[in-house]
Amino acid sequence: MNESAGKNLLSPLTIRGVTLRNRIAVSPMCQYSAIDGMANDWHLVHLGSRAVGGAGLVIVEATAVTPEGRISPADMGLWDDWHVEPLARIARCLTRMGAVPGIQLAHAGRKASTVPPFRGGGSLNREDGAWQTVAPSAIPFKDGYHVPRAMDKSEIAQLATLFAAAGRRAVRAGFRIVEVHAAHGYLIHQFLSPLSNHRTDEYGGSLENRMRLLLEMVTVLRNELPHDMPLFVRISSTDWHAGGWDLAQSVALARHLRLLGVDLIDASSGGLIPGVTIPLGPGYHVPFASAIRKQTNILTGAVGLITEPLQANEIITSGKADLVILAREMLREPYWALNAEQALVGESNWPPQYAWAVRRPKK
Repeated sequence: MNESAGKNLLSPLTIRGVTLRNRIAVSPMCQYSAIDGMANDWHLVHLGSRAVGGAGLVIVEATAVTPEGRISPADMGLWDDWHVEPLARIARCLTRMGAVPGIQLAHAGRKASTVPPFRGGGSLNREDGAWQTVAPSAIPFKDGYHVPRAMDKSEIAQLATLFAAAGRRAVRAGFRIVEVHAAHGYLIHQFLSPLSNHRTDEYGGSLENRMRLLLEMVTVLRNELPHDMPLFVRISSTDWHAGGWDLAQSVALARHLRLLGVDLIDASSGGLIPGVTIPLGPGYHVPFASAIRKQTNILTGAVGLITEPLQANEIITSGKADLVILAREMLREPYWALNAEQALVGESNWPPQYAWAVRRPKK
């Protein structure tokens, strides 16, 4: 791994055959605005505006590899060829605006079949189109959620095929980076954590067994993607609960993923079980990204209440992470990256269509 000396938030970052114009990424954030998995004008404008705003990488929200893998009926999908062109329109827009287009592939597992959060959340009712959820074990996320059906081995084996097929479609759509969602209590995380995985076969029990699904999926997906296309994996570095998934296991997983051709670990946390105490604070996930980076020599992305340019810049210059991935702050300020340029170097490269409105008067 290259040393952090001389690198800062605005430095380009090259991973395989892709170069980001800076180290600022827009996190995949569900918009719950798709119909039948299809991207639409909302997604185009939402994502395109962040590219106009100067981000180096814009990652499309958790995109389901199967209809049953959606968190809600309003989630994005990439399980069918019909989904490719609407997403290709977005990828073309992001590219034209100078950002690298990325997409996150996902399966919600036991957290599927829910109502979008801004419509009340909770499990769908049968009359609203609820479907049977699946998981490594028949343990619901919490009271009131659907009881998932424990997956059999044939279903588990099919998951690698589903992610690989979605990956091929992502390539056809023009995306340059693919991220696998193995965090926040969704299906892959459910296999990783002993709190949700009570299986007694080769996919449960030991750390080796609980990692098996993700490692098999990554092996197949890496072989399907072009060699010069980066592959990221988002993980929850800890469950914040005794006896659950933790940083030591995350480090072990990252070592395996690096050997299989994963290029960057997007280090988040939590989401597996409700009611845990999380020590929220500025940059509270950064220590996870830093520890994984130092102990495994893999690139990492830092997330978690990163809001200020100087804060983000220090994460890069100190070598704690290679990429800063912003979520809610990007919802509040689509032009955060351009404002960061102004804060760090005294000038920013605004699009000429907007430049007159932000031009500083000469002294």
